[in-house]
Amino acid sequence: MSDISLLMAGVLATGPISALNLPEQPVITPDNLVQQSTQENLSQVVSPAEITPPEFVQPDITTSLAIKHKYENILKKSREKIQFINSPNLPELKNTQAVTEVAQNQENTEEFSLAPQPPDSDNQMSQVTSVSQLKDVQPSDWAFDALQSLVERYGCIAGYHDGNYLGNRTISRYEFAAGLNACLEKINEAMPAVVTERSRSRSVSQRSAGYAYANNKINTVNSEDLILLQRLQSEFKAELQQLQQHVEAVENRTTELQANQFSTTTRLFGQAVFSVQGTNSPDVDLFPRDGVSERQGKTNLTFTSSTQLTLATSFTGRDLLLTGLSAGNLGSNAALLSTNMGRLGFESNTDNNLVVSDLSYRFVVSDNFGIVVGTAGVNPINTFRGISPLEGSSDGAISLFGQRNPILSIGNGTGGIGFDWQISDRISLQGVYSAEIPSFSGNINQGGLFGGRFTAGAQLSLAPTNNIDIGVHYLYSHSPDGLLGGGIGDSQLISPFADATAFDTQAIGATVAWRINPNLQLGGWGGFTSSKPFNLSGNVETTNWMVFAAFPNLLRPGNLGGVLVGQPPKITSSTLPDGFNFPKFSDGGTAGGRSDTSIHVELFYRAQLSDNIALTPGLFVIFNPDHNAANDTLVVGALRATFRF
Repeated sequence: MSDISLLMAGVLATGPISALNLPEQPVITPDNLVQQSTQENLSQVVSPAEITPPEFVQPDITTSLAIKHKYENILKKSREKIQFINSPNLPELKNTQAVTEVAQNQENTEEFSLAPQPPDSDNQMSQVTSVSQLKDVQPSDWAFDALQSLVERYGCIAGYHDGNYLGNRTISRYEFAAGLNACLEKINEAMPAVVTERSRSRSVSQRSAGYAYANNKINTVNSEDLILLQRLQSEFKAELQQLQQHVEAVENRTTELQANQFSTTTRLFGQAVFSVQGTNSPDVDLFPRDGVSERQGKTNLTFTSSTQLTLATSFTGRDLLLTGLSAGNLGSNAALLSTNMGRLGFESNTDNNLVVSDLSYRFVVSDNFGIVVGTAGVNPINTFRGISPLEGSSDGAISLFGQRNPILSIGNGTGGIGFDWQISDRISLQGVYSAEIPSFSGNINQGGLFGGRFTAGAQLSLAPTNNIDIGVHYLYSHSPDGLLGGGIGDSQLISPFADATAFDTQAIGATVAWRINPNLQLGGWGGFTSSKPFNLSGNVETTNWMVFAAFPNLLRPGNLGGVLVGQPPKITSSTLPDGFNFPKFSDGGTAGGRSDTSIHVELFYRAQLSDNIALTPGLFVIFNPDHNAANDTLVVGALRATFRF
């Protein structure tokens, strides 16, 4: 595994952990960039309940001349299945009887190729010495036979490693000219550029005995080959001239781009999400003691948007600085519904003000150990490797609960430090320490690196087989006010009528994904928390679970369908003193857990319209919302459009 891949493991939260051979250059896909938090009387910080910025998959970062390489590919595209060998153009042949010996040894052959290809398995192209091996080329005319003869003699065309030359189509004249140009250049190298005194003294019959070409094997440039070359060169003269003009145009364009490029070390990526969403109007029982509805949840059909920009900078090729900016106007409907179980995974409400959502630096200290540190964007979600194929606020599940195991959101962490250790090919360990408001220098109980709300945790990522990914999670979190900070389900631990008190929480859980075949994946997760208060007896326990089915490439390659069924976090036991327990807060706050259970059912379908545009309709239903059978069923629908640039 490459060094830079370790830096990106936390960002690639949606990728399976068994696919450990990540590219040499980082692929940046940060998921759910940092959720900023707020507390009363603190400096202005966006609430975690109001902002869940969308993430996006990052293309490769490179410190080399990426733009130059991009436009060089324009030329390569015209030679789609052919690899050129660089050398001067062959002059027009007039005396086809002239043959010459070239005494080139193995050491001198390197000068003939400006970009030599290593003979290893990583090379995308491999030398082919017979046109008959390029099995998809149709030998239908004399030109093919002529080129076949030249290739077999001089090895001047390379095809793909599987032997395919042009896929399942016949060769075009322009592509044929590209192959001819390669042979012209290759044979030109063997022409009288290097003629020794010894060769000059030999007779014509001696000089026709052979010549040395790139692989140091002796062969003959005979009169028949020269006649074929002359005939082919004349037949494809127009195409050869067009090829040369194309090369010159690409070189000029490359020079212009190099002079005007943004940066050789920084890439800019962006994403915009537009969405339409709405809910039904369920009756809500605010005080569960009598089972009578006190109000009706009413929300408007809304049209909203959010935008995210990320600057990814690599200074050495073994590090990565992420700077993320986001703005949006999709607020949570939780307050209007009196339940947070209807929250969407792509909520992002900053009142359209630009906020810093990520400011983190990733680097490696060894080939299998990477570190991330930052004031924003460092938390379990961005540090632990992703397991669920349905994770991704801009292209995964519609709901917040459908994104991942909610215990990973405990603590609302923003800034801190984390690591990723690749123990073996199938085992890795991630760890993180994250504070909610690490920059706050006021009350030690409300903020700072070690004050206020913070979380420390680890994930053991396992790939026991090539088709199974497992993540085992453990987190320890401190809360100064009895709020877990998970943002979904039962995240409040103490009665709203009791004085707030601090809690320490330990959470354990696991997530598993099983790729049955390329078009079907099954999985699920479960989580358990146990919270002990300061200065009070007893504790509070919660559970959550989810099972899901993912359908990659549904109806069309690149699309994704998903079905999810689960239980949002639920207080199953609360043994605090009377008056402090949350489940029965409206009935004296006596001990006990929730008597009813909410069930979450979700369907969504992402249609990938192009490489940059996706459209996702989705619907989820909450039965017994807020773990209260007296509440009407909640229905949430959304249509999400994602644009990446």
